[in-house]
Amino acid sequence: MQRRLLVVYTLLIACLVAALAVPLALAYSSHRTGQLLLARRADATRFAELTDRAIRDGDASGLALEVSRYAELYGTAVEIRDRDGTAVAGGGIGDTAAGRRARSGRTTEALALITPFGPSSVLVAEPAGRDDQVSGVVVLRVSTASARRAIDEVWGALALGSVAALGCSLLAAQRLTGWILRPVGELDRTTRAIAEGRLEARIGTVHGPVELRRLEERFNVMADTISAALDRQRAFVADASHELRTPLTVLSLRLENLEPHLTADGQAEYDEALAELDRMAALLEDLLTLARVEADAGLPESVPAGGLPARISGWHELYTAKGLTLTVEIADHSPLPAAVARIADITLDNAAKFVPAGGRVGVSLADRVLRVTDDGPGLDEAARAAALGRFWRAADQGNVPGSGLGLAIAAELARACGGTLALLPNEPHGLVVELRLGRREDPGHP
Repeated sequence: MQRRLLVVYTLLIACLVAALAVPLALAYSSHRTGQLLLARRADATRFAELTDRAIRDGDASGLALEVSRYAELYGTAVEIRDRDGTAVAGGGIGDTAAGRRARSGRTTEALALITPFGPSSVLVAEPAGRDDQVSGVVVLRVSTASARRAIDEVWGALALGSVAALGCSLLAAQRLTGWILRPVGELDRTTRAIAEGRLEARIGTVHGPVELRRLEERFNVMADTISAALDRQRAFVADASHELRTPLTVLSLRLENLEPHLTADGQAEYDEALAELDRMAALLEDLLTLARVEADAGLPESVPAGGLPARISGWHELYTAKGLTLTVEIADHSPLPAAVARIADITLDNAAKFVPAGGRVGVSLADRVLRVTDDGPGLDEAARAAALGRFWRAADQGNVPGSGLGLAIAAELARACGGTLALLPNEPHGLVVELRLGRREDPGHP
């Protein structure tokens, strides 16, 4: 944004400088052109008087001598003709439009504008005669070298002044845009940090326009309000889950104490009640885990960063018992967050529930990308988009044990360790759970 503003300011300042410098340069060129015309018209008028006298007297010898002396002194070609166009003195110019206009009684009123690029010479013509009778014409080919040198100097000074003014203006514009956009940059960095999960990020004290400073203050207030609301929500979930543990434990003990007093007809109902109680306990445990992950309060289990292969090997026995094949390919042995092992546990647990006997499940890790693939029934596009939400269960999987929080916990764990979790289709059928971790920070750099 700062670059775009600087481009706009540069164009505006350049137009303003050009609007001042170009008219000044053209005005000086016009002034020097007018000076040259006035000076040479005076000479042409003097020659016109001499020409009229010489033609009337019939003796042009003195006129020729005067023309020759003038050409040597000023380096200006002079040509004098009578009213019929016959050369009287001088030469080297020839019949020109200026000369023809002078024979009709019109003097040179204006010259072509002289600039550093030309013209190299101009013609000044003056009719000779008295009253309305033209007896001859005087034509001077005047060099513009001296005038162009003066114009060069003035135009060069204007160009240097314009460049200096543009540079100073751009420096001031850069400082101004930096001052204006500094709060915007801080706001952008803070919102990016919050989007990445660092909810404690806030905008510090930044100088800038008062309107943007007020916006930053209100943003901090809004962020504090939202953070407090989320904290209260997480605290409620954690407290409710924790407080429910005790009555559930007591209820479980009491149900177990009732077992010796059951009849054969009530055993089935008793078993179903215990199963529901276990399911509720598992749900509360998952809620507590999710609350701790969202609050970055740590995980109930942790493993060393490099202990992923050993963690996955613990699933081989369960998969063998279910008739599933588990393959592991670990190509990346760099340190990993402990959350990766928990995510692998969740995805492998889901695969064990939904992949039918005889199926294959593969785990691979390369370039900080963990992929768990299976050849089970998989999910359609809409189901994959919703499966990372809380308490989501497929319509045909209601009888499968679970709370519907596993993938939601995995997604939060991925966010907590700076990665992203995605569900992708496997070919020809099945599901791919892909965890992409961020680039590992170099420990040698802060």
